[in-house]
Amino acid sequence: MNTEYFFWEGQPVMFNLGEVTLPFPISIPGLILAAVLFLAAPWFLLKRNGDDAGSKKKRRKRKHDAASDDKPEELTGLQTVGLLIGSLVFGQLLFLILPGPSIQQFGPILIRWYGVLFAAAFLTGYFIGRKLFIDAGKDVALADKLLMYIIVATVVGARLGHVIFYDFDYYIRNIHEVLFIWQGGLASHGATVGILIALWLYVRNHRGITFFWLGDRLAIPAILGGAFIRVGNFFNSEIVGLPTDVSWAVIFARVDMLPRHPTMLYEALICIIIFVILFVLYRYHKTRPPEGLLSGVFMIILFGSRFFIEYTKVEQAAFTETWMIGMGQLLSIPFIIFGIWILWTRLKKNHEPAQKAGAE
Repeated sequence: MNTEYFFWEGQPVMFNLGEVTLPFPISIPGLILAAVLFLAAPWFLLKRNGDDAGSKKKRRKRKHDAASDDKPEELTGLQTVGLLIGSLVFGQLLFLILPGPSIQQFGPILIRWYGVLFAAAFLTGYFIGRKLFIDAGKDVALADKLLMYIIVATVVGARLGHVIFYDFDYYIRNIHEVLFIWQGGLASHGATVGILIALWLYVRNHRGITFFWLGDRLAIPAILGGAFIRVGNFFNSEIVGLPTDVSWAVIFARVDMLPRHPTMLYEALICIIIFVILFVLYRYHKTRPPEGLLSGVFMIILFGSRFFIEYTKVEQAAFTETWMIGMGQLLSIPFIIFGIWILWTRLKKNHEPAQKAGAE
C-alpha cells in the first residue's frame, strides 16, 4: 500500500441496534400512499369547504380577509393528527388486498452515517428555515408544513431521478424495486426537480408567499444539507472519483487500492462555500434580498461547479461512458440556464421600480 495518500477504510455503519420483529407486516407502498394522502388531503378539504360555504361574493371576501391577515386557512392540530392516523390506516388496509413489499422484521437495525447525516440535513435545514421565516415576519407554522413537503419531494424526486436517468434499463425490468430506496440510488438532480415542484405546490396553497421568495429562503438551508449528504457519501465510499496522483488523493479501501479524487468532498466543500456566499448576500440585504437573487446564485454556482467536478468523477450511468459529457453534466446544464434566467428576469424586474422611483 502506498502510504503517500490518505487511506480510507471507514465503515458506513455507526452502530448496530440488533433485531426487532413487528407483530404485523407494514406495507411500504401503503406508507408512501399515506404520505401522499396526508399532504394532498388538507388542500382538497379546505378548498371543498371554501366552495360549499356560500356565494362567490362571500368567497371573495374571505379571500381578501385571508390575504390581508397573511394567514392561510389551516387544519387544527386535532384534525391534522386525525388525518395522519386515517392516512396510515387507509394505506395499510388498501395494501392488505393489493400485493406489495412489506416490512415485518427489522434486523439487525444498522444506524448508518449516511442516514444520520441525511436526517441532520433536514433538521439543520428546518431550524435555519424557521429562523428565516421569523426574520420575514411569517408564521413559523408555515415552516413546519414546508418541512413535510420538502422531505417527501427530496426522497421521491431523488429516487425517480436515479431510476429514470441513471439506471432506467434495470428498473423497467424490475419495476417493484423502484421503491427499494434502502438499496441505494438517489440523484441530486432529481431531488432538485422534486423540491421545485414541491415549492410550486406549497405556494399555490399558501397566499402571500411567492415562488422565488420561498426559493430564496430554502436555498440557504438546502445547500448546507447538501454538504451533510456528500459527507455521508464519503462514509459510504460512494460517488468516488477517477484514479489520480494528486497529493490529496484518497484510497477507498472498500472500493479498490487505487488513489482517487475524493469527488464527494469536492462537492461538500463547494456546498459550504455557496452557503457562506448566500448567507453573506442575505445579511448584506438586511434579510430582504431581491426576489430570485439567492435562488439564481444557488443554481448557477452549484450546478456550474458540478459540471466541472464531473470530469473527476467515475461516470454513474454506464450507457453514457462514451458520450462527450456525462449524465451528471447533461442534467446540470438546464439548472445553470434556469439560474441565469432567474437572475436576468427577476433582478431586472426588481430594478425597474427603483428606476421609476428615481425618475419621479
